[in-house]
Amino acid sequence: MSAESTAESTLDPGTTGPRHRAAKGRRRKSREGHSRAALAVVWTAAGVLVLGGSGIGYLYFKLNGNIKSVDINHALGTDRPLDVDNGSQDFLVLGSDTRSGSNKKLGGGTDDGSARSDTAMVVHVYEGHKRASVVSIPRDTLVARPECTDANGKTYPAASTAMFNSAYSTGGAACAVKTVESMSGIRMDHYIEVDFAGFEKLINVLGGVDITTTKDIKDADSHLDLKAGEHTLTGKQALGLVRTRHGVGDGSDLGRIQLQQAFIKALIEQVKEVGILTNPKKLYDLADSATDAVTTDSDLDSVKDLASFVNGLKGISSKKMTMVTMPVQYDPADPNRVLVAEAKAKQVWAALKADRTIPKSATKNTATGTADGVVESAAG
Repeated sequence: MSAESTAESTLDPGTTGPRHRAAKGRRRKSREGHSRAALAVVWTAAGVLVLGGSGIGYLYFKLNGNIKSVDINHALGTDRPLDVDNGSQDFLVLGSDTRSGSNKKLGGGTDDGSARSDTAMVVHVYEGHKRASVVSIPRDTLVARPECTDANGKTYPAASTAMFNSAYSTGGAACAVKTVESMSGIRMDHYIEVDFAGFEKLINVLGGVDITTTKDIKDADSHLDLKAGEHTLTGKQALGLVRTRHGVGDGSDLGRIQLQQAFIKALIEQVKEVGILTNPKKLYDLADSATDAVTTDSDLDSVKDLASFVNGLKGISSKKMTMVTMPVQYDPADPNRVLVAEAKAKQVWAALKADRTIPKSATKNTATGTADGVVESAAG
């Protein structure tokens, strides 16, 4: 698995909001229909696994109460990129490294309530909703962080040089979104965040994820100890895998991104076999875990809206999702930091802004870390 990899998924046109409202239709009852619905589960790990919004009946209000939201539009106001109505859609997915509550034990650190964006991905769904590109943003990237206002109205000054994940720890979700929009020139239609504790619980409810490691992985910091070979990862192990950076390769954030992308591919392949539609309890447990794990923008703050959003992601064919890492180079002044490879990054963002495929030249000869091929799906 390289930094530029293709992941399987099935997603389908439509979303919430006036620009991308999903059309209604009959649900398939065939094996293919079950597989497509099941594949949407992977997007809960990215914050959208509520696929089963229909069929939960009287439990609707309970699940509705699980969802936390942030009013990104109010916090950012009008100082944002143009909202281009070309049929495409862009959203930011963050994995939060929250240092309080049940995440304290998982994330380490003190119970001070601080938080960081441990994982960041920009997902672009192309016009027609038949394919998508995912751009991972290394948390250690040095960027220009714009002035931003958080959801409580507090304003934070701009910083000419700051680590990318400091945007979230400084001004929360709104500041993270504004930083991404400033970097890319692309307006984010939605924001989805999933926390450590929720991710671990979700994987456990799924029954684990099958992977094969080609090398031993041992990292005390992420509580991970895996011998080379086949494994069914528990939630704790899966969390350790997507967080580890010292257990494989050169210990860089770029290597960790490669593991994250490989894990997503394995998760997608695994979830095809999960019979959630024939197991109402499992369906509810998944929906309960998913809604409890995520924080969304205010346009996705109900089960109805979140389920509609998922329906808008179920039509992409399995071979039409490309995953890349934002082009970066190691910082000559600090090997623990990376700098945006500006010319190549502009190619990535320009392609997505124009709703075009990311050119291979955009990610050629950029820093990628050395965790390539360490993790494979158990299927091969």
